[in-house]
Amino acid sequence: MPAERPSPLIAARPAPPRARAGWSWHHPATRARVWQLLALLGVAVLLGWLVFNTQANMAARGIQSGWDFLGQTAGFDIGEQPIAYESSDPYWRAFLVGLLNTLRVALAGIVLCTLLGAAVGIGRFSRNLPVRALCRGYVELFRNVPLLVQLLVWYLLLVEYLPDTTEAWAWGHSVFLSKSGLVLPFPQHGADGWHWSMPALDGFAIEGGAALSPEFLAVLAGLTFYTAAFVAEAVRAGIASVPRGQIEAAQSIALGRWQTLRLVTGPQALRVMAPPLTNQYLNLTKNSSLAVAVGYPDLVSIANTSLNQTGRALECIAIVMAVYLTLSLATALLMGRLDRRDRARQQA
Repeated sequence: MPAERPSPLIAARPAPPRARAGWSWHHPATRARVWQLLALLGVAVLLGWLVFNTQANMAARGIQSGWDFLGQTAGFDIGEQPIAYESSDPYWRAFLVGLLNTLRVALAGIVLCTLLGAAVGIGRFSRNLPVRALCRGYVELFRNVPLLVQLLVWYLLLVEYLPDTTEAWAWGHSVFLSKSGLVLPFPQHGADGWHWSMPALDGFAIEGGAALSPEFLAVLAGLTFYTAAFVAEAVRAGIASVPRGQIEAAQSIALGRWQTLRLVTGPQALRVMAPPLTNQYLNLTKNSSLAVAVGYPDLVSIANTSLNQTGRALECIAIVMAVYLTLSLATALLMGRLDRRDRARQQA
């Protein structure tokens, strides 16, 4: 006869009953949906109360409201115009000019701070001690000085210590730098097609080319050097996160330092760098609102002028908030897609 099996000391527990599907309160998904709905209703009620209260207070004080002012004549000039604009144009076009000025300095700043920050971050791993010390000193200096102070310093350097237009610094008779700004060759469309418009000194002014004002240069330099310090730290942290064994494996197959960085360290570090880089790009875009401190006609500057002339404070602030929210969401969405595409390509 077969031997009897010993009885287990602990009886097996019965499986817990499965939660019933549907809209039962005992189902976790149902409770989560209810709480989410209640939260949305609470936010909607709060926003409705704020709007009603604001409108009532504005009406009691005789403050006008509405968006009809956007079609009225602006009546003020703008120093830098990416598109054609005159003081007789409506307010909506003035806001468009301010938006384009914001985008121009933000996009240029993102590109430049990425290049400079990557160079400084990689320099932190240099075998040359002076290079490492210089890169570290750069990060500590520009990261710990407030951005507003840096903007004012750059603006002071550009308008006080550069030569006058008649004595502008020239490089190759095609690039001029003076208190009036930086003048560069620029492609221009004419009757015979595209050609280069070359700047040249003509009396007391520089004719031709494309001019970048001191205000634009001050904002661009301030945003670039300030944000590049944080980008450098993100690059350094990303490279440092790669296991040492990966680098030793690359060296064992006779890969050089730059080949290791490009083929082994860099692709793995990008996964770590993507989130902080996104944050720095968002910060740079939002920090461009400080351009009003040096007189650069960005969106905030145009909104302030429009607010003072029309008294539509709520509408002007709402436009600024909506624009920066849209830019931030668009930047985060783009960086997220690039990060997911890079991860999918590395896993393929």
